[in-house]
Amino acid sequence: MSKKPVKATLTTATIEEQTAAFLESGGVVEYVGKGKSGQFASPSPGSKQIGLKAR
Repeated sequence: MSKKPVKATLTTATIEEQTAAFLESGGVVEYVGKGKSGQFASPSPGSKQIGLKAR
């Protein structure tokens, strides 16, 4: 009988510790305005779907 793997759980305390360590090491938090994705628009906004042809 094998044991089930232990699930990784994040708690508020863990997140706060990781955030503090990140900021202390020189990390910077970038805030993104509400309704924004924070991603740049791609140069070609066309569809990325591909067409499949039957043989």
